[in-house]
Amino acid sequence: MNLIKKTDRLPFLLDDFFNNDWLGGTSNASRIGFNTPAVNVIESDDNFTVELATPGLTREDFNIELDNEVLIISSQAKSEEEHKENTGKYTRKEFNYSTFKRSFTLPDTIDFNDVDASYQNGVLLVTLPKKEEAKVQPKRLIEIS
Repeated sequence: MNLIKKTDRLPFLLDDFFNNDWLGGTSNASRIGFNTPAVNVIESDDNFTVELATPGLTREDFNIELDNEVLIISSQAKSEEEHKENTGKYTRKEFNYSTFKRSFTLPDTIDFNDVDASYQNGVLLVTLPKKEEAKVQPKRLIEIS
């Protein structure tokens, strides 16, 4: 009789360690999936810009929502390919579904009324302007009275 308890916990511990984003992004990178686009977030004096690398998609494939202070960018694209061999006896269809959903918690300094999005050369750009009071003010001299 064998009393050794078998467990597969060690591989899960290693997966948690190596797949975790230690810099504060997603809590479990392995759950994102293969179709999740890479994201760049750029901050300038006037706005934030979110760039998503999404080659092969069109403007119509995206859904951009602003819910309270959360920016949600999602996409669902479906493509079909039909291949016929020369004999005409065999037909093959390949379905390709590509979906993703990314959420970003936005700071209070964003002017939510002027959010703009554009899609060009496979890159989705979402521009999030800062409120006037959040912008960097120029240096000024204060006179003493």
